[in-house]
Amino acid sequence: MPRIDPAPTYTMRQLAAFVAVAETGTISAAAERLHLSPSALSASLTELERALKVQLCVRRRSFGIQLTRTGESVLVRARALLQQAGELESDALGTGGSVSGPIAIGCYPALGPTVLPSMIAGFTRENPDAQVEFREDTQNRLQTHLENGELDLAIAYDLDLSPQLRTVPLAIREPLIVLGAEHPLARSERPIHLPDLAEHPMVLLDAPPSTKHALDVCRAGGFIPKVAYRTANFETARAFVGRGLGWTLLLQRPKMDVTYEGLEVVVKTIASPVVPSVHVVLAWHQNTRLSRVARAFIEFVSPSEPAQ
Repeated sequence: MPRIDPAPTYTMRQLAAFVAVAETGTISAAAERLHLSPSALSASLTELERALKVQLCVRRRSFGIQLTRTGESVLVRARALLQQAGELESDALGTGGSVSGPIAIGCYPALGPTVLPSMIAGFTRENPDAQVEFREDTQNRLQTHLENGELDLAIAYDLDLSPQLRTVPLAIREPLIVLGAEHPLARSERPIHLPDLAEHPMVLLDAPPSTKHALDVCRAGGFIPKVAYRTANFETARAFVGRGLGWTLLLQRPKMDVTYEGLEVVVKTIASPVVPSVHVVLAWHQNTRLSRVARAFIEFVSPSEPAQ
């Protein structure tokens, strides 16, 4: 006869034991963290696997604990459940006003140096009990991490985003042409007509979605660029331009128009074709149950946004 009781067959303590083992890598270290005996913690882990009817980890005496693929998936949800359980207890005790706990934020690498530091500094100053972890990655991977629960939020461009993501705007960026100081078109005071660069070598920032965006802008100008070099690093692209190895199209502009080598680059706006501006956004998956700390972060960066 099937169970009609909606209560799960596992406990929060078992989930906590599993998370501790996954994070520390050994039964003994996890037991020390939770102030349990190794045998008691091992028993909790076994009971959780029995309740879920899956193997979560492989226990090797000499090599510690290794999560199975199922265990890696369960770990993400176990952390979320423990966070929600803690918030439920805080709300019931009337201490729900404080913002504490972990939050995992992803960021597109080119945005990391210009957008992320001030946000994290301001947010943690207001919420000192929040623990912010961040990961830089290409935008397609950030979306995957949001979908599978590895990230709570992500800072990205509003380009090729999944319709399953909710967003709030953070900033607006205009596409810019970056030239070396000795480039023949750098001497003019006028904006650049993009087709004038058709015969010049290009340094392509090859990290989605910047790759497609730059190529689409060139196609709108009526040409396919002569890509001489590709790099996934924003500063490497600027460094190559500074050395006269080509021009590039970027959405970010540092305060100083010099490369790490101290070489000058010249930044130009685009006269034609007309290129739309691009929004920088904070994104999260629409099906994610946001933790209190995630909701607080959304409200911090966009006070008018009611985070659900």
